[in-house]
Amino acid sequence: MDALVYTLGDKIATPEQIAIIEAAVRTKDNLLISALAGAAKTSTLELICKYMPVQPILSIAFNKRIAEEMAKRLPGHVQCSTINSIGHRVWMKACSRRLVLDTKKSYNLLSLTVKSLAKKKQDEAYEDFSETLKLVAHAKLNGYIPDGVAPHVKRLITSEHYWGSLEEEASDLQIHLVNEVLSENIKLSYAGTIDFNDQIYMPTLFGGTFPKFPLIMVDEAQDLSPLNHAMLKKLVTERFIAVGDPWQSIYGFRGAVHAGMSHLQRDYSMREMPLSISFRCPIKIVERARFRAPHMQWPQWAKEGHVEQLKEWTANSIPDGSAIICRNNAPLFSCALRLLRSGRGIQLVGSDLGPGLVRILKKLGPEHLKRDEVHASISRWEADRLRKARSEGPVRDRADCLRVFASFGDTLGAAIAYAERLFTSAGPIQLLSGHKAKGLEFETVFFLDPWRVPSKYATTPEQIEQEENVKYVIITRAKQNLFFVNLEDLL
Repeated sequence: MDALVYTLGDKIATPEQIAIIEAAVRTKDNLLISALAGAAKTSTLELICKYMPVQPILSIAFNKRIAEEMAKRLPGHVQCSTINSIGHRVWMKACSRRLVLDTKKSYNLLSLTVKSLAKKKQDEAYEDFSETLKLVAHAKLNGYIPDGVAPHVKRLITSEHYWGSLEEEASDLQIHLVNEVLSENIKLSYAGTIDFNDQIYMPTLFGGTFPKFPLIMVDEAQDLSPLNHAMLKKLVTERFIAVGDPWQSIYGFRGAVHAGMSHLQRDYSMREMPLSISFRCPIKIVERARFRAPHMQWPQWAKEGHVEQLKEWTANSIPDGSAIICRNNAPLFSCALRLLRSGRGIQLVGSDLGPGLVRILKKLGPEHLKRDEVHASISRWEADRLRKARSEGPVRDRADCLRVFASFGDTLGAAIAYAERLFTSAGPIQLLSGHKAKGLEFETVFFLDPWRVPSKYATTPEQIEQEENVKYVIITRAKQNLFFVNLEDLL
C-alpha cells in the first residue's frame, strides 16, 4: 500500500506517522511510541486501528472520560476501556459475585480500626488520620501486601522495601493501621465489596482470568505504577503498542515507575518510534521546550506564538480563560487570594490539598489565636513533621501553604475562612500546579515563579529529572501565549 494514502479525515499522515503505521501493519513488532506534548498521539492510534487488519484490539486509557472519547474515535473492533474497568470485570468473575463499589471503604475500615484502639492511641491515630488514609491508597498502588496475609500470593514489594521507600517515615502506629486495614480490605474484596484501587489491586495480585486480545494498546505509558505494570504482564499475551512521553514523567512521588517507558521497552522488546511534531505549541513555545526535548518540531503552518518575561503584571492584565501554573502550591494560593481581593474570579484546579490543610489549621489552636501565635503553631507543626520526614520538600510546601493563610488572616479563625473560601471559589482564571496541569492546554499560560524549578529539595538524579519534566509540562500547556512571571511583581 502506498504510504501517501494514509489519511485521517482530510489530514494526511506525517512521515513519522507513516513510519509507525508501516511498522504496525507490516511487522509483528511491539511498538513504543515516544510522543511529545501535543504530537497527535490519539490521531496516530486512530491511524493504526484504521489501517491494520481488522482484529480485536483492547485500547486502555487512564480515566473514563478519555476511554469514552477514544470509543467515539476508534473503529468498532476496538474495545476502549480503563484499566480499572478491566480489573473490575476480572475480579467479578474471580469471586463469582456481583461487586459493590464502595468509595469510602478504606475510610470506613480505618475508622473502625482506630476505634478499636485504646483511648490514647486513638487520639494519636486521629491526628494523622488523613495521612494514614493516603498511605492505604499508596500501598495498594504499589502492590504492598502485609506480612502474614495471603502468604501464597507473590509479592511485588517486600514490607521492608515498601516502608523504607516512603518520603515521610510512617510511625509504628500508622504501619499497624495500614496493615490492619489492608487485611480487612482483602477479606471484604473476596466478599464482593471493593473500591477503585481494589479494581486493580485484587485481580492483579490475588488472581483472575484476564481477557485475551491479539493487540493491547496503552496510553500515558510513562505514568504506569508497579501495579499497572504487573497487570499488563497478565494482559499482554501477543502484541503490545504503548504510547507515552518520557519527558512528561512527573508522578514518581505518586508511585509511577521511574523510567517506566524504558522498563516496558526492555520487558517487551519494543521498537521505539518518535512523534516529535507538536500540533499544539507554536514556534516560540516549541523553541522554549527544546531545553528538555531538543528534537521537538512544529508543523509548517505553525503560528509564531508569544513568549515574554513580564517585569510587572496586574490582576486586570490576566485574560479570562488563562491558566496560572506554578511548581509549588503556596505561591499559587497567595496569588489566588490576591486576585480574589482584586475582584477577579479564580478557580484552583485539582487541588486535593485543601481539606487536609483546613484540618491542620483547625488543629493549631483556638480560632482567636493572633497571627504571630498562628505562625508559631505552624512552625511547631512543621518541626514535628520534619522529624519524621525522609524528604523535607512536601512538609515545607504544606507549611508554606499554611503560612499563606496565616498571613492573610488576623486570627486563626480568619485564616481558616480564607482557606475555605479559596478552595470553594469558581471563576474564569484557573490556578494549578505543574503536576495538575498535565494533560491540559490553555490559550494563555502564566508560568509563576519559574525559578522554583527545579525544587531545591530535589537531590537525586531521578528527582532532578522529574523537576525538569515539570518545567517542560508547564511550558507545553500554552497554545499561543506564555508569560514568565514572579509573584513579587504582581501589582
